[in-house]
Amino acid sequence: MAQRKYPQVIIVGRPNVGKSTLFNRLVGKKIALVDDQPGVTRDRRFGHAGLMGLEFEAVDTAGWEDEDPESLPGRMRAQTEVSVKGADAALFVFDARAGITPLDEEIARWLRGQGVPTIVLANKAEGRAGDAGILEAYSLGLGEPIGVSAEHGEGMAEVYAALVPLIAEKGDLLEREYEAEVAKAADAAKARAARAEARAERAALRAEAIENGEEWEDEGDDMAEGDEADDYDPAAPLNLAIVGRPNAGKSTLINRLLGEDRLLTGPEAGITRDSIAVDWQWTDPKSGEVRDIRLVDTAGMRKRAKVQDKLERLSVSDAKRAIDYAEVVVLLLDATRGLEVQDLKIANLVLEEGRALMVAINKWDVAEDASGLFNGVRAALDEGLAQLKGVPLLAVSAKTGKGLDQMLAAAFDLREAWSRRVPTAGLNRWFDEALAANPPPAPGGRRIKLRYITQTSTRPPRFVIFGTRLDQLPTSYERYLVNGIRRELGFGAVPVRLTLKSPKNPFDRKR
Repeated sequence: MAQRKYPQVIIVGRPNVGKSTLFNRLVGKKIALVDDQPGVTRDRRFGHAGLMGLEFEAVDTAGWEDEDPESLPGRMRAQTEVSVKGADAALFVFDARAGITPLDEEIARWLRGQGVPTIVLANKAEGRAGDAGILEAYSLGLGEPIGVSAEHGEGMAEVYAALVPLIAEKGDLLEREYEAEVAKAADAAKARAARAEARAERAALRAEAIENGEEWEDEGDDMAEGDEADDYDPAAPLNLAIVGRPNAGKSTLINRLLGEDRLLTGPEAGITRDSIAVDWQWTDPKSGEVRDIRLVDTAGMRKRAKVQDKLERLSVSDAKRAIDYAEVVVLLLDATRGLEVQDLKIANLVLEEGRALMVAINKWDVAEDASGLFNGVRAALDEGLAQLKGVPLLAVSAKTGKGLDQMLAAAFDLREAWSRRVPTAGLNRWFDEALAANPPPAPGGRRIKLRYITQTSTRPPRFVIFGTRLDQLPTSYERYLVNGIRRELGFGAVPVRLTLKSPKNPFDRKR
């Protein structure tokens, strides 16, 4: 597990006291799902929090309930208990309007035995409605309670004053430890930005010259050898999202990778609600290289017609947002159910967002007719994803660990292809060869002229072709070019965007 950069502050309390609202307030974003019904949060959620200049890692937890350890609420409580270990401070939140309940007293007794510095927050204390509850909280034996309103931001100055003596010193130490790394990353980002700006200027000049019918000399004007995508750093953490239908084993797979029960799992479908990101380090068994990965677990995505519950709609929206921010997305299938229409819809959603996609068949240890299943899924993917044939397909088992290292290695390879930039000179050499091998058609006896191609961006790769009468270029010929880019220029099975651009000169219409 990657070392923490900030002190860690955990938020605990019984259900529906406003823990997730407080978490969102501290991190400055509405990233934790919030609803009036209790038990919305189930997994721990981490976020970078800033309070008046004091930086720390806030941890939202599930509501503490007194239930059988084997039940879902009991397993949620176990997750909270584990999360307190290693925390630098705890914010114990209770409902000031409801007052201190027996469950609050039980949580307080448990916290006193953990040795973690604890601040008691009387939430929902707007006006004077919570005064009685604040007075009751003195009986918990955890010091002076602070009246706050997580929804309206009241009392945050008092929370800051209470946190500073507990975590500021450790925060300063961690900041010094990471100072050199941050400076190095900033320098690298500036260098990449400068290269990107220079390439953008060259691309603009190049496009202007082509539109004016002028010659453009590419040699010596392209990016330096080894200068890859303008925003791609191979050493940066891989943003890897795991998506799929409910109960496909997404949380179990991530727990297997981490080697701990970090995420809540069980036989119940739809346990995961929030999209949970976990920073982790993976050691490549072949090279021994240590790679940083940001794993993102997501809620199961059912057919839209079946999603009636408000919380499930919020969860699905959160999963879609996780896809937007991912670099590589793993679509996890259930080997006992095979490939279904909903899986193809999820895959198409990933490709429409321009993310790199791979498919993993989970529960391979219990698959029947494994060879037939694999071949059947392969054929169905090629047919159902006609716009992108050859999407990587792997067989894995979250239970035994089979194929997980291969899956991660393939994900890094896929990100590299998704981030690839081709020098313009080499790109146009390929372009000329592709046109010579298969010239564009001449509808009505009038030739379509394709003059020039350039790559405008990466992640996903985007290309622009300049020419005349491009509005009459058949879609099949566009597919021919896109497939050639993937096959000949090393992009593999990643989404490629192609734009056709004709000159603005009105006289070109008469050609």
